Amino acid sequence: MPEKIEVQNVNTPGKSTRVDAAKYRAMYVAMMSVLPDQAPGMKVADVIEAVKPALPDDLYPGGKTSGWWVKCVQLDLEAKKTIARADKPPVRLYKI
Repeated sequence: MPEKIEVQNVNTPGKSTRVDAAKYRAMYVAMMSVLPDQAPGMKVADVIEAVKPALPDDLYPGGKTSGWWVKCVQLDLEAKKTIARADKPPVRLYKI
């Protein structure tokens, strides 16, 4: 059974979910390597495409499920105040 990690969701404070730790860690590293350090940041669709080359193929074959995992890690990191959204739409992410 794969190791699990607890993640938060900025949209539902106080609630957490357990997800695959290896996939989370791989996506965390990939996202932190592509996100800019300041606003306005990157559009989520651009983040999804930018992280694909950095993801291990054994966890994300052909980038499969990377969109879901970007959103999962995004919401967790926003809750932990590691990344933020720009103030104006569309949603753009950047490191704090």
